[in-house]
Amino acid sequence: MSEKNTNVLVLGGGPGGYAAAFMAADLGLDVTLVDQAENPGGVCLYRGCIPSKALLHAAKVITEARE
Repeated sequence: MSEKNTNVLVLGGGPGGYAAAFMAADLGLDVTLVDQAENPGGVCLYRGCIPSKALLHAAKVITEARE
């Protein structure tokens, strides 16, 4: 097992852990997210709010670029 230094360790990749990890990363911290699931995040990350927010953000960027 290798050793890794990190500023923030987030336990759980559900909606709360996901938000916490991104907030810490946005603040410039080195983040490690640990989850027991093979694909952490569940419905929110793969089929729910996160993909829809990504599409909305892309649409906003395209609209702003056109203006």
